[in-house]
Amino acid sequence: MRAFFKFITDDWWISLPMFLMSLSAIFLVIWRILLNMNANTQLNVFLPQFQEKLDKEGVEGALKFCRSRTDIIPSRLFPAGLDVSKQGLAAMRRSMANVVELEIMPDLNFLLPPILGIAKVATMVGLFGTVISMIGTFEAIGKAVEQGESAAKQSEKIGLALFATAIGLITAIPLVFAHVLFKAWIAQFEVNMKSAAQKLMVMVQSAKAPPAKPAEKKPAGAATPAATGITKQ
Repeated sequence: MRAFFKFITDDWWISLPMFLMSLSAIFLVIWRILLNMNANTQLNVFLPQFQEKLDKEGVEGALKFCRSRTDIIPSRLFPAGLDVSKQGLAAMRRSMANVVELEIMPDLNFLLPPILGIAKVATMVGLFGTVISMIGTFEAIGKAVEQGESAAKQSEKIGLALFATAIGLITAIPLVFAHVLFKAWIAQFEVNMKSAAQKLMVMVQSAKAPPAKPAEKKPAGAATPAATGITKQ
C-alpha cells in the first residue's frame, strides 16, 4: 500500500487521469444499466393487459395505454404500428421496422462507444505512463552508477512505474466485459421486439376480423321438396 500511495503522490500526472477515467467508466456503466432496466418490458404481463384494452376500447384505447408507459416496446414500438394500423399489416411492419432501426437501436447503443473507448484508451495511457516513468528511472540509475552510488534505491521506481499499467488493465478488463454483456442484451432485446411486433399484428388483425356468423338451423319438422314429392316440371 505504501508503494501505491507513493505512486499516486510522485506520479500524479499519470495517476490522476487514470483515476478520472476509472470513475467516468463506473458512472457510464451504471447509467447504461439503469437505462436498460427502464427499457425492459415483461411481455408476459404486458401483452394480456394490452389485449384486454384492445378488445374493450379498440385501437385508440390501446394506443393511449401504450403511450402511458415508459418502457420501449409499449411506448415506442407499439404506437408506431398502431398509428398506421388502418393502412394494413404491411404498413404496420414498415413503420415498426423504421422505428427500430432509426430510433430504438441508436438509443440502446447509447453510451457503449464511450465505454469501449475508455477501455481501449486506459491500457494505452497506463502503458504510456509506465514507459515515461521507466525512462526517468533508468536515467536516474545511470547517473547514480556514474557517481559511484548504489542503484538499488533508484530501481525501486521501476515497480512504481508499473502501477500505471496495472491501473489501466484494472480499468479496461471490467469495461470490455460489460461492453460484451450490453451487446448481448441488445441482441436479445431486438429479438423480443421482433416477437412483440409479430404478436401485435396478429392481435390487431384478430380485432379487425368480423365475428363469424352462426349457421342457420332448419326447423326440425321442415320437409325437403324431395320428401314432399314436389318436383319441377
